[in-house]
This record gives sequence, C-alpha cells and structure tokens, in this order.
Amino acid sequence: MSTPVNLLGLDADGLAQVCAQWGEKPFRARQLSRWIHQRGQDDFDAMTDLARGFRERLRDQACVRAPAVVSDHVSADGTRKWLLDVGAGNAIETVFIPESQRGTLCVSTQAGCAVNCLFCSTGKQGFSRNLEVAEIVGQLWWASRALGPGPAGERPVSNVVFMGMGEPLQNYEATLAALRLMLDDNAYGLSRRRVTVSTSGVVPMIDRLRHDCPVALAVSLHAPDDPLRDQLVPLNRKYPLADLMAACARYLEAAPRDFITFEYVMLDGVNDSDEHARRLLSLVRGLPCKFNLIPFNPFPHAGLRRSPDARVRRFGQVLIEAGIVTTVRRTRGDDIDAACGQLAGEVQDRTRLAQRMVRATPAAAPAAGSAARRIAIQPVGR
Repeated sequence: MSTPVNLLGLDADGLAQVCAQWGEKPFRARQLSRWIHQRGQDDFDAMTDLARGFRERLRDQACVRAPAVVSDHVSADGTRKWLLDVGAGNAIETVFIPESQRGTLCVSTQAGCAVNCLFCSTGKQGFSRNLEVAEIVGQLWWASRALGPGPAGERPVSNVVFMGMGEPLQNYEATLAALRLMLDDNAYGLSRRRVTVSTSGVVPMIDRLRHDCPVALAVSLHAPDDPLRDQLVPLNRKYPLADLMAACARYLEAAPRDFITFEYVMLDGVNDSDEHARRLLSLVRGLPCKFNLIPFNPFPHAGLRRSPDARVRRFGQVLIEAGIVTTVRRTRGDDIDAACGQLAGEVQDRTRLAQRMVRATPAAAPAAGSAARRIAIQPVGR
C-alpha cells in the first residue's frame, strides 16, 4: 500500500496536480485548500461539499498531518510556545506573540541551525535537517487551530516571521513553497508585507527570493564591520558585508516594503558603543532601512551579557539622530525561553557540533568565555 500524500505540504500547483491525477477538476483543489488551511480541517468526511467518491479516495490515499505537539507553554505576557515533534528524536519550537493590533507567529525552518551565531542558543545545538513544507506550514496550521478565531471571527495569526529555529534561505525550496501557501488567497491569504523572512545573509538566496517570491526582508546584522561580524555571524566569512549590502539594495527593487529591516542584538561591551553605531551609519548610507535593536536574551553557557538599558537607548539615539528609524524590540516570553535567540527545541545533532566545540576549547576556560574574550580584543570607546 502506497504512503498517503500529505496535502498540508502542497501549494496550489501541487494540489491541482494531485487532483488532476485523480481525475478531479481544478476547482476541487481550491476547495481542498480552503478546507485544510482556512478551516483547519483534517477530517475528509467533514468536507461536505466534496463528492462522496472523492472523499473516499482522499481517505484512502491522502492525509493532513502536521507535526505533533510535545508541549504547550504560555508566558505571563501571553506569549505561547509549542514544542513540535518532527521525528527521529528532533523537535522544533514555534512561538505566537499576541499584540493589540496583530498576532505574530514565529516559525522554524530547520531542526537546529548550521550558521552557529555566537549569541543564539539554536546554533549551539548544531544542525540535524531541513524541515519539509508540511512541517513549516504545519506550524501555522496548528497555531491557527489551537488559538481559534478572534472575537469578531478574525484569524488569530495576522503576521508570520521566519525567525524561529534555522536559516530559512538554507532550506530555500521548502521555505519558498511555504511562503506561497501562506500568501495564497485560498489558503491563508496573508499580505506580502505581513510575512517576513529573516536571514543571516545568504546572498545568492536573497537574490533568488527577490525574483521568486519577494516578501518583507529582515537581515540579522549584529555588527558594523567584517572582523566583528566574522566572529558573531560566521556566515559573514563567506558573504561579507559589502556583498550583503549590495544584495539588500537589489532586493528593494522588488520588495513589498520600501526598506530593509536590520536586526541587531545588543551585547554588552561587544557591539554596543557609540562608535559601533556610527560605523553602522556608514555601512547603510544610501540604503533605505530601519533598525530593530534586540536586547540579548541569555541562555546557559552563552558567555555574553545584555547591554544595559541606558546603553541600548543611547545607541538607538545615535541612529535616530541620523534619520534612521530605530526601535527596541520588547522582550516577550523569556520566562518560557521563547524570546529572540532562546529557541532550542530538541535536535539530534548530526554535525556533532557540541563535541567539536568541547574538543576545541582549552581545558582552562569554558567555550563561551573563550569566544567572549576573542571578541573583546577589538576595543572601541563608548
């Protein structure tokens, strides 16, 4: 008996092809999509406007299967985090952030992450595998079902950010298919302006996304120059800042928003001086952008500290006085480890990163402290 096809991972073209193979007309694909994504239905018998014979075929040859929920935690501030089982000992995390005017879902695209940014707990656990389309879209499907409609019948998730576990552009094909489903009027119908892909700077894939499916773009920047960014974001050694800034400028030619968002984690004594802010201004000169300053959210053995609030405000003021729109991200869900940089899930590390990091660490000092000292050799006055 053949394995049932998981319809949750099929975009409009994929559903149309499956329906055609079964001898069904194209409108059946649109009906299916609305049942699955708009109504959150996984019981084919409940899809009452489908012909009985079609429903019987669906029961025999198809399924709607999202990752199973392992745990469900709600923060004191209303942030909600799900741990989802994606098999083979791997689990990913998805976070919903409710606000007065919107509800934002932060989705993961990989089990673990290969980029290994110094300040991110996901990278410290290594990388296991890319998620499939159904596993990415399944996070939105599950959250929509679990949260239920709002008081006026509105959908609970109005915005999606690809800022969870993993680097979305290193799982490009699945990310692209998931984006198209989220934008599809017969699925979730989200606006391109309300879907954001965050990347640590995979330059060739930024160019592909610009061509294939431009949505809002956020770039994890975190440093104003290559030497420091090489240490904070190792991917910078392959795609340095000059190349990244050029890719951002090209992306704006097709982007739904007229600016790039730069994310900048504030690390005490590492990247948070006035001089760092002035170097940032030189780096982005002529590029329409806004900055989102992110207070560092600690995790075990990070070896880094959050910049004091006064330092964050002063840093932001330097950017604002130069005409750059700058916000400070409000920390949400840190009591359930759901804040930015804290998502870790449970991942079977196929890269054996943890073991390699231990072997590379001098016996006299922990790895995180060693990394912090390497960064500190670049003194910049406040």
